Amino acid sequence: MSSRYIEGVYATLKLRVFFTILNGLGTALVCLYLVLRESGGARAEPPDGADGGFSLLKAAVLLALGYVLLRCRHAVRQRFLPGASRLGGHSAFSRRHLPEPGLSILLESYYEHEVRLSPHVLGHSKAHVSRIVGELVRAGRARGSPGPIPGGALALAFRGDFIQVGSAYEQHKIRRPDGFDVLVPLRLPPMVALEPRSLGAEPALAPAFRACFVCALKAPPSPSGASGGHWLRDCKPFADGFCVDVHGRRHLSAALVLRWFQSHLQRSLATVRYSLEGRCRVTLTPGGLEQSPTLHILPCRTDYGCCRLSMAVRLIPAVHVGDGVFLVAPPPPPLPGGPLSELPGGLRAEALWGVNTARQEQKLLGWLQERAPPGACYLKCLQLLKALRDLGARGLDSAAATQWGRILSSYVLKTALLAVLLRKGSLAQSWDETHLNECLEELVQYLRDCLLRRHTLFHCVLGPGGAAAEVGPLPKVLREAAPVDVLAAFDPQARELAAARLLSTWRRLPQLLRSYGGPRYLARSPPPRSQHTQGFPEGEP
Repeated sequence: MSSRYIEGVYATLKLRVFFTILNGLGTALVCLYLVLRESGGARAEPPDGADGGFSLLKAAVLLALGYVLLRCRHAVRQRFLPGASRLGGHSAFSRRHLPEPGLSILLESYYEHEVRLSPHVLGHSKAHVSRIVGELVRAGRARGSPGPIPGGALALAFRGDFIQVGSAYEQHKIRRPDGFDVLVPLRLPPMVALEPRSLGAEPALAPAFRACFVCALKAPPSPSGASGGHWLRDCKPFADGFCVDVHGRRHLSAALVLRWFQSHLQRSLATVRYSLEGRCRVTLTPGGLEQSPTLHILPCRTDYGCCRLSMAVRLIPAVHVGDGVFLVAPPPPPLPGGPLSELPGGLRAEALWGVNTARQEQKLLGWLQERAPPGACYLKCLQLLKALRDLGARGLDSAAATQWGRILSSYVLKTALLAVLLRKGSLAQSWDETHLNECLEELVQYLRDCLLRRHTLFHCVLGPGGAAAEVGPLPKVLREAAPVDVLAAFDPQARELAAARLLSTWRRLPQLLRSYGGPRYLARSPPPRSQHTQGFPEGEP
């Protein structure tokens, strides 16, 4: 925070203390005068009407003294504080001598008041989520699986643990800790093995689906030398309940697994709801076949009285494929109305899985933190970039705002940051707190170039070369996977519009911050009165 901002705050505090002391001293003098007047009561009483006149005179003197003090206070503020009050009467003269607050001051103020998340509240929220989800998962593991397969060794089940992923666990969440993502690993039957395969190299596949995977069933190695036909016969109940045919082979279906997962969560929640009633109210919203279910935790009485927030926890079914990599259901959605007919022959949409490399990304962020110089601001830049995206969505209709949020999702912004940092090889001194504006501008320019196809924004793990040296070993299915462009699902026109609005938001960022962020004494312009005056001219995207 700049020295000018700090000096202004100190000057304000000094003036407040000065006038508080002055008012107290005046009150003390008046009280002393009244005490002295009463002590002289033994003297002769004045004639009738003299006391009333003196009381009126005394009241007039006190009013005059208060008026003089108020005028002195106003004059001193006009002399020493270049605040917004001085701009009212002589704007043409004063604005030439009073500089507007710079972008660095506005960013710091906006970050402190609107973006930064309290570590205390975030820590308590994460602990509360861990306790509730832990009880739910343990109940699901103990309950077993009476789903499509009534019990037995060929049923799906919870593995018994859960994995916390997302921005809340990577130290770059903004505003409120009211949304969390949790992976719930599933345990497959002992005789079931998977053969995952990336679809990135399929030439006939639409770009929106090239980041997906499919999982074929395969017979595990048998030391007894049992035939494959015997294994298929024994595995038939599981294949009928959770698999579909793709190119003549049985593949694990993300849609069928997600359907079982949601029903099993409902049964597990019914088991633990009574024990949770004293702390909170918990409800489960099914996500259907397009998204994972969401656990809503409503505050009732928690162990953390200062952090009673309503939280939404997205529970994602995950299948472990090795080295901390999971396939998740459902896969990330393509563009709205994505053409499923473009899937190559024989490939079915319900067999598609997404990939989650949150463990590798957390290791990569930890690797960067270990090598970062003191005062590095890369995570702060990422938080401000998310806030800039939210400011850019103001004034858009619902459809345009949804498209804007899909293109500039939090995952895309994090991938852009990692790409910039890995391209440099290390966090140089240029990423110091004092260069916050320049670092943020570099991120905006790089993201704009990626949207305009001047650069390709590859997945930080599934990219060419990737980050395998920093995140440790990867399973074979990821080492052999084709590079994934995280922006490939969006058409060129949508990307160009997003790039234009991103650049327009950056150019008008000071005006937007004065209107929507920070304390009011930083504002040098009146707040906007309509959606069309929110920092964006009507002719711009």
